[in-house]
Amino acid sequence: MNRQPIGLYLHIPFCRGDKCPYCDFYSLPFEEDLADAYTTALIRAMEDHPFGSLQADTVYFGGGTPTLLGEKRLDALLQAAVRSFGLPRDSEITLEANPESVTRELLQSLRLSGFTRVSVGVQSGVDTELAALGRPHTAAQARQAILWAHQAGFAHISADLMLAIPGQSEESLKQSTSFLTSLPVDHISAYLLKIEEGTPYHQKRRELPLPDEDATADCYLLCAGLLEVAGLPRYEISNFARPGGQCRHNLKYWRCQPYLGLGPAAHSYLQREDSRQGRRCFFAKDLQVFVKADNPYTLLQEEGEGGSEEERLMLALRLTEGFDANTLENPLGKGSLLCKARELASHGLCQIQGETVSLTGDGMLVSNGVTLALLEALEVG
Repeated sequence: MNRQPIGLYLHIPFCRGDKCPYCDFYSLPFEEDLADAYTTALIRAMEDHPFGSLQADTVYFGGGTPTLLGEKRLDALLQAAVRSFGLPRDSEITLEANPESVTRELLQSLRLSGFTRVSVGVQSGVDTELAALGRPHTAAQARQAILWAHQAGFAHISADLMLAIPGQSEESLKQSTSFLTSLPVDHISAYLLKIEEGTPYHQKRRELPLPDEDATADCYLLCAGLLEVAGLPRYEISNFARPGGQCRHNLKYWRCQPYLGLGPAAHSYLQREDSRQGRRCFFAKDLQVFVKADNPYTLLQEEGEGGSEEERLMLALRLTEGFDANTLENPLGKGSLLCKARELASHGLCQIQGETVSLTGDGMLVSNGVTLALLEALEVG
């Protein structure tokens, strides 16, 4: 296994009350006893991992709502990560939080514990839209949570913003982007709403006032333009940051670098020694089974091989930095890829600098089709 630093992802599958009607992430209602048992199980999984002397330089506490665990449990998990994975002084340690789930005191304590970055699930700066999304907070609460994080000393604060949501207009989107860019955030994740099967939104999808395909594209382009003007250029299809504000942990996913995910529904990519390729695996969506397992690693389910040239191309094209064709082992594949890229560039869908291929803003709107065309060219080569 390659010993470059990994990313460590800890899934905290607890939410307060009912799930948001669009959410399909694995989560359960918060219970104190179950939270204690799960914290113990995660610590044991970190301390007993079977992968040798791994070092991590990013940790991401995702959910769910990780802040529901409270200061003591979160600190215990972070200290276990330090013991098991080293975590050099400049590590990025991210905590997801919802506005209604934090206090000034909690954020101050977590910053002192060693958390360096907080990602706040804002979604909208308009109260009527928040209500339609089933969010339990107001725009005022979101503002307060971000200001508390800033006052607690978090230099890196991210906010989530949802696009193409029910009832969203050009004016309300401008209001939401202005709301967020007026606050001390250095990163914004702007996601298009996706209606997932099995969610309440999916059940009533025909009744929802959702924008059509053209309006959705306009929404994305408007948001990207507004954030660029505000000093947060896009670095990934759905992510925008001030210089130095990029999420280092998530960059590992897109750059096909190794990461270990612990907890039910968590995925991992672990590279083999001296190889770009490796294995992808995951834990099933079953909290009780994970908590009761003497050795949770016996529960890992294989997804298959990872790190192929095709996969690296697909992931890299999500980033504005693009894909370096020089990393391809097959010269015929490289030539075929660049030939197709030049054709797509003539239509304004991608650009080529040297031998690096990246998508334009228009290309990102139709990224699936552009990526498929480039993958087909690579296979022909």
